[in-house]
Amino acid sequence: MNEIIQSLHNRKSVRVFTDQEITKKQKTEILHAATAAPTAGNQQLYTILDITDSKLKQTLSATCDNQPFIATAKMVLIFCADFQKWYDAFVEGGCSPRTPGAGDLMLAVSDANIAAQNAVTAAQSMGIGSCYIGDIMENCETHRSLLHLPPYVFPAAMLVFGYPSSQQAKHPKPERCRLCDIVQENQYQRRDGAQLRRMFEHKCRPQGFETWCQHFCKRKYQSDFSKEMNRSVRMYLKSFDE
Repeated sequence: MNEIIQSLHNRKSVRVFTDQEITKKQKTEILHAATAAPTAGNQQLYTILDITDSKLKQTLSATCDNQPFIATAKMVLIFCADFQKWYDAFVEGGCSPRTPGAGDLMLAVSDANIAAQNAVTAAQSMGIGSCYIGDIMENCETHRSLLHLPPYVFPAAMLVFGYPSSQQAKHPKPERCRLCDIVQENQYQRRDGAQLRRMFEHKCRPQGFETWCQHFCKRKYQSDFSKEMNRSVRMYLKSFDE
């Protein structure tokens, strides 16, 4: 297994950081790595917000599901799916652009998330930990105002970075599903009950599938934050549905 593949397997989410700073050079290298990511038509349909204001980080730690470690992270980046800049460029260039649609948004979200993962991989190579914060998609009205987001910009992902504490470094990475549970050949095959139970058996020990599934569904899928995320995303989508 080569060094890059080993790094990808070793990477895990980090939520507790040491006081060690990320240098300006390291941040620049991480950002350059992000912008080197694959992108649709070389459009780079994203804008990266580098959150350096401590008060803003503190606010985001509250608006993103009250997670204090966001405020203590040494680097916070928000990857915005951005079709606004292209729409404005088309107008500036004398075009008569159509209103961006849902497909444009999805393409931009893909661009943003691919760039984000490049940043994660680059940071990992330096020993710098990271954690994705999906809660940035919530609280649409608040985050739009807080970050000055125009209509055709959507906060696709937030990443926090820092050197992991010794406890975090020792914490085992959660087990993933087997390859045969994830990879299907040529066509999608809907899984039956027995296959689903085998797929998730590593997650539901020792309480059993039903108990684990009901708890997980309540804690995640049926949670207030999940419902708020869906409400907020619908609000963002309105700009792309006009």
